Amino acid sequence: MKKKKIKVGVAGIGHLGNYHLQKYPKLENCEITAVADMSADRAQKAAEVYQCSAFADYRDMIGKVDAVSIAVPTSEHYSVARDFLAAGVDVLIEKPICTTLEEADELIELAQKKKLILQVGFVERFNPAIMALEKVIKKPLFIESHRLHPFFERGIDVDVILDLMIHDLDIMVKFVNSPVTGVEAVGVAILSDKIDIANARISFAGGCIANVTASRISGKTMQKIRFFGIEGYHSVDCQKREILSLGKGENNETGQLQKIQNNIEVGSHDPLEEEIRSFVIDVTNRSQPLISGEDARKSLALTMIY
Repeated sequence: MKKKKIKVGVAGIGHLGNYHLQKYPKLENCEITAVADMSADRAQKAAEVYQCSAFADYRDMIGKVDAVSIAVPTSEHYSVARDFLAAGVDVLIEKPICTTLEEADELIELAQKKKLILQVGFVERFNPAIMALEKVIKKPLFIESHRLHPFFERGIDVDVILDLMIHDLDIMVKFVNSPVTGVEAVGVAILSDKIDIANARISFAGGCIANVTASRISGKTMQKIRFFGIEGYHSVDCQKREILSLGKGENNETGQLQKIQNNIEVGSHDPLEEEIRSFVIDVTNRSQPLISGEDARKSLALTMIY
């Protein structure tokens, strides 16, 4: 029996919203039926491309969609997601889930009560290099990350921690899987009225230490995260989607330990397309999202250190 197509909408047709719109038509079992943006002209232009309804108010999409991508500014995540969840619509919301833990808890509780899918768009989790890391990483003891970007007006409704650093915090929370015991942090506002560059040193109960840097005022882009453990060293370039993994082995001639390079196969898929495919599958099968509201809350809790 052929499955009924999922009616999908996108709220917020800016930079990320347009990318979401580009991915859905590539997937089976779904169709874009509505878009919404505060700019009626922008919504109408998108609707003409994807042959769907256009609205200036996202609430007018309710009743016309089964599932929605929310790509509005972070400060509006909570109110938009709350309205869709309350109306029985499955939600894929761009990271971070929202701006406070109280808001996150309410969205998580609402999704559970309504038995709805609430997935949070940490696209780096679907990065083929990060996914390949799972094949070799064991117990990290030290982590160092640098997520550096040039300055753009987009995204400055929140600080660099919620804008950029939270990607790496999410990855660390996943792979360390241990409670945080201490944090030392510093942040400076330079080109906006919020923190534009930040560094944190995070201690975990399992013994791991992480040194995390994020900047949106750099001259070039860097998205690297390095893991050190007794089994070896793993360096991931999220921008290039590459991984260098070094382990240790025994020299056949001398019997001494030596450094070896692990041969790891890295996929070539598009991370955002894979993220959206995962959402559509979960909506179809009513399965637990790879990155649930509860998962997103953990990384949001770490941002509260500032």
